Amino acid sequence: MYSERLSGEESLRQDFEALSVSKRLMRSVSQKLRKKNQRPGGEEEDDARGISLRCLTLYGRGGGCKVGADTGDDFGDPSNRRRSSASDEGKGYRPICGTEESGMDCFSYGVRERFWKKHNRKDFELEESIRNSRMHIFLPDDILEMCLVRLPLTTLMTARLVCKKWRHLTTTPRFLQMRREGSHQNPWLFIFGAVKDGYCSGEIYALDVSLNQWHVIGADILKGRFMFSVASIQDDIYVVGGCSSLNNFGRVDRSSFKTHKGVMLFSPLTKSWRKVSPMKYARSMPILGVSEVTSDFSTSQSYQNRQDRRIPRSRLGGVSDVYEDPHRLSLRRQCRYAVDENESSLLPNRKSYKFMKQKSDHSSMKSHRRFVIIAVGGLGSWDEPLDSGEIYDSVSKKWTEIQGLPVDFGIVCSGVVCNGMFYVYSESDKLAGYDIERGFWIGIQTSPFPPRVHEYYPKLVSCNGRLFMLSVFWCEGDGQIGRRNKAVRKVWELDLMYLNWAEVSVHPDAPMDWNAAFVADGNMIFGIEMFKIFGQVLDFFTVCDVSDMEMKWSHISRNHVTHELDASSCLTKSMAVLHL
Repeated sequence: MYSERLSGEESLRQDFEALSVSKRLMRSVSQKLRKKNQRPGGEEEDDARGISLRCLTLYGRGGGCKVGADTGDDFGDPSNRRRSSASDEGKGYRPICGTEESGMDCFSYGVRERFWKKHNRKDFELEESIRNSRMHIFLPDDILEMCLVRLPLTTLMTARLVCKKWRHLTTTPRFLQMRREGSHQNPWLFIFGAVKDGYCSGEIYALDVSLNQWHVIGADILKGRFMFSVASIQDDIYVVGGCSSLNNFGRVDRSSFKTHKGVMLFSPLTKSWRKVSPMKYARSMPILGVSEVTSDFSTSQSYQNRQDRRIPRSRLGGVSDVYEDPHRLSLRRQCRYAVDENESSLLPNRKSYKFMKQKSDHSSMKSHRRFVIIAVGGLGSWDEPLDSGEIYDSVSKKWTEIQGLPVDFGIVCSGVVCNGMFYVYSESDKLAGYDIERGFWIGIQTSPFPPRVHEYYPKLVSCNGRLFMLSVFWCEGDGQIGRRNKAVRKVWELDLMYLNWAEVSVHPDAPMDWNAAFVADGNMIFGIEMFKIFGQVLDFFTVCDVSDMEMKWSHISRNHVTHELDASSCLTKSMAVLHL
């Protein structure tokens, strides 16, 4: 009997040892699961979902897993239930089936999530959205905007891929306004009109000047369109007019083509396109000018002034161009003295207008800024030169016809807005200006125009109220009259007070591109020349700082990204500059 008692005690001791080993094993397994999950607040969430995380929480003799076992019910004594330390920690969890706390579930790692996703899909989507938003639970939106608004454009585009909230936050009008008015912008050059393998690819080449990095932007909406003009307003680019082939869609074919009057708006910050109001007349390669106007500007009033003031005008009282029908010569003679009086008061008003414009700029900063786009010249539907003009108002979003170009003015080849005046230059070396606020043209008689090679049309640019013209002329050798040595592109500045041209700079590169494009931004003049040599198209980008007394040119990019383009891209290209 004593031996039987010893054997019973020995078996009881073995049972306790097995139970202690099971507890240690259970603790190690629970710790590993907690480390793998690493989900803060997971217990509260799972408690709300009714899912027990406790696997292997009830071990009996030999380490067996008693899933959902209730030993107390089997023996009729609830106090005899054997629980591990992990089961004590799991108090408060509800079983999947039943309502008692003693019911327990056992899932291998990862099975519980799949099971719950299957039966609680809506709750899982809500949990995912909450989990994604945890990164900015403690970061207010205004602080987040201040951080994102300081990112470079390429980094900002990448940040938009983080989550939907960041994408929405960086595309709101408030955010775009903050970035537009901030000092964290860099100049970007956009090249349009790329032609590959004879087709208008619609691709846009963008150069980040600060980082000297090129980016290619796909624009399917521009496929098949060529010979259009572009203009930039703040952080948007307007694509105006153009042509498209009728027989060979997508190819640069002018044998049978259609001229467009549609206008499209491209926003690089959002990579979005939208159509705006079309022009009155279809145009290809129109001459565009952009100007900021006062809040009380009215295009209808400007059009009415055009109907009333059909009188020839000249800036300095010199030989005026003929604006109206020759049969009204007697009427012009009667109004001769009235015209002289008006013109004598025009020059002093230029300074007052400049003061008014500066004053209106400060008031417009507090409200919505207003811009206009002027389109003159170009080629019509029958490839005929046009002498009409239109103006687009960013507020009314409509085009209004303006007074046509002077008779015998010639074909317009360049134009730019400077101090509220839209200056245009013709192939016949004539200069005229359109007063945007008053709505009429003025013939400008200047000192002898700089000599130029007629195959290269001059280009007008404006920098901070200064009017420049880039033209090409032959530099002859010393002592050899009539011998053409080389062609040089020079920069001339027009004195707006005395109307005299003065040479201010010389471009360092030989003028290989007769259709070179130049645009101005602040104190900078950006230029691009594209030409085909040795079987490939090369591009040269240069910049000149007009605030510097020497006004030297420098190359900003030597990465010839246009070597895959066709030679026709030299003719169809157009350029715009933005601060993004």
